[in-house]
Amino acid sequence: MPIETQLTKDLGIRIPVVQGGMQWVGLPVLVAAVSNAGGLGIITGLTQPTPEDLRKAIRETKSNTNKPFGVNLTFLPTMKPPPYDEYAKVIIEEGVKVVETAGGPAAGPFIKLFNSKGIYVIHKCTAIRHARTAVKMGARMLSIDGLECAGHPGEDDVGGLVLLARAAQELKTPFIASGGFANGRGLASALALGACGINCGTAFMTTEEAPIHPNVKKVMIESDERQTVHIFRTLHNTARVFKNKPAMEVVALENRIGGCKFEDVAHLVSGQRGKLVYETGDIDAGIWSCSVAVGLLKEVVSCEVFLNKIEKEAIEVLQGLTKNITFSTKM
Repeated sequence: MPIETQLTKDLGIRIPVVQGGMQWVGLPVLVAAVSNAGGLGIITGLTQPTPEDLRKAIRETKSNTNKPFGVNLTFLPTMKPPPYDEYAKVIIEEGVKVVETAGGPAAGPFIKLFNSKGIYVIHKCTAIRHARTAVKMGARMLSIDGLECAGHPGEDDVGGLVLLARAAQELKTPFIASGGFANGRGLASALALGACGINCGTAFMTTEEAPIHPNVKKVMIESDERQTVHIFRTLHNTARVFKNKPAMEVVALENRIGGCKFEDVAHLVSGQRGKLVYETGDIDAGIWSCSVAVGLLKEVVSCEVFLNKIEKEAIEVLQGLTKNITFSTKM
């Protein structure tokens, strides 16, 4: 008995779980596996070095699944902005049906563009005010990211429990929950809070199909929920990453008297160093995104097994609530 929500109905998927965009991880091999297993796989657009490489990745994914999948485009401050217009053009030309966007005002024109082409846009937000803006720009669905999430949780420090309840209170546009979700109990809780599904990133890193070194997966399943840390707090560009040597070096530099500038930590946080972690298995080679959901991960399994377990557990939890709770008519 599948769980049917606005997410599954709108996107034509079986299980209300989205594999969010992840730098160096959201590659065709993982995306196709997620979609074939009933979720929504998402290619990380900017992991591809050029727009033409993204075109190849989209076509490779299509050759491995006939199920829906999407592409992520993230618009964050960078010293050398990528050619977003060209990436967007490829997405449109290749007939991608779903785009996950993230970032600030720079995302606005692209949300409008994709919407005008009939592409279903899911926009990631870390605050209700940002969600309202995204809806005005044409986002069809929102991904509400609490403080627990990997990557950039914004600067408000509001956890998912309150943020999701506020979304249900304030928004009419459907939303999914993101940040700290990795099992069926999490999916059930998200549905109870008003979401129509969940976004998982960290959880998919420990699947068999995730294109990262086995040692990284081993370290993750041996870790608990305390093994992440926020960096860039003093630079007002907070990011949650795995608590390793370079991450703690960044924190130390930020906390020194006089603080630091980005130039002081750039050598520690370069994307290419982070890529080496996944390629070599050296967890201290660079910084890498990881949410507190890492504490929930206990085994390396296929995407199919992982998603089926989420679905089964969520149904059991939801059905169990009706069996274990009685409602009194007495006031």
